[in-house]
Amino acid sequence: MLLRQAVRMHVASVGVTKFCFLFSLAFCGLLLLLIPTLRPLARQVELPQPRAYVRPAQMPPPQLAVAPVSQAHAVAATELHRRRNNTTAVWTDSEGAAFSTRPGPRDQLEEQDVFIAVKTTRKYHKSRLELLIQTWVSRAKEQTFIFTDGEDKELRLRTGVNIINTNCSAAHTRQALCCKMSVEYDKFIESRKKWFCHVDDDNYVILPSLHRLLSSFHHSQDVYLGRPSLDHPIEAAERVKSDGSVSVRFWFATGGAGFCISRGLALKMSPWASLGNFISTAEKIRLPDDCTVGYIIEALLEVTLTHSHLFHSHLENLQRLPGVSVLEQVTLSYGGLENRRNVVSVGGAFTLAEDPTRFKTIHCLLYPHTAWCPQTVAPSKP
Repeated sequence: MLLRQAVRMHVASVGVTKFCFLFSLAFCGLLLLLIPTLRPLARQVELPQPRAYVRPAQMPPPQLAVAPVSQAHAVAATELHRRRNNTTAVWTDSEGAAFSTRPGPRDQLEEQDVFIAVKTTRKYHKSRLELLIQTWVSRAKEQTFIFTDGEDKELRLRTGVNIINTNCSAAHTRQALCCKMSVEYDKFIESRKKWFCHVDDDNYVILPSLHRLLSSFHHSQDVYLGRPSLDHPIEAAERVKSDGSVSVRFWFATGGAGFCISRGLALKMSPWASLGNFISTAEKIRLPDDCTVGYIIEALLEVTLTHSHLFHSHLENLQRLPGVSVLEQVTLSYGGLENRRNVVSVGGAFTLAEDPTRFKTIHCLLYPHTAWCPQTVAPSKP
């Protein structure tokens, strides 16, 4: 009898132990399922993503990785002005080409509000740069900054211009061009000026036209002004780690004709352009500096390029530009060694042999009292 009771108690004890063990396993499994939902949600930085171009027969490509937010971007973000307005106004340039601007306050623009960056290289200091310093740069020394790849103390001391040695390569490669553009961008952000305008060392900037154009906008708006070198958007493959690439399409303003960016928009470019990020962004699409600027603005920030025919490069037929409208343009250029006759058709006191670029002629038409201009009447002494 006692043996039978002992057996029953042992069986009951084993049953309770097994039940407790199974209950413990079930409880642990439930905790494992609930742990992910109990974690606090990580805050994510919401930066714009590129608008991917997808052919009709393809599946939508994966989103691009978001660029890290740099310290410069965090500082720049305090200056951002978001002015959203869906309506547009129409502005027409001297060739009758219309483009849109956003309504709102116009800039009370002073000369010192514009940061003009001239990209050059050491070997062109005498053949190209000195011509610019003699002509239009002489009227805007304080606001013009020469970005080059070699030190030239003699030129700096003799002319008094702002020469910045970028320490970039002197080669005309994609990497070297992007290196200089990266330094240009950072120097503009540091300057706190309202407008960033980039030109090449074969551009003449007609300063009154530039200020008139920029004054029709406000520097806090998202404004990207320039002239495309193509009649269609460029298509590029953006590399996304090891997952392949995404095809994106965007317009860009050619650096050979010059372009301008408002400060409000330039600040928004900071995650992809400041502190060397411009170079890494360019490597993703493997395109030159002006294309990378268009990629950041159009594909990443979704701001549309404002097309203007007031900017001109040596790639176009400059002789077709009507002579009566030459002084109304914003930038002009001239042909290189392979096409020396590709210059604007404008008459003046200088012959084509004396002034093959026509820059001296243009300058004397704009500023006839310049000391070296022919037929200048010296002011009478009081």
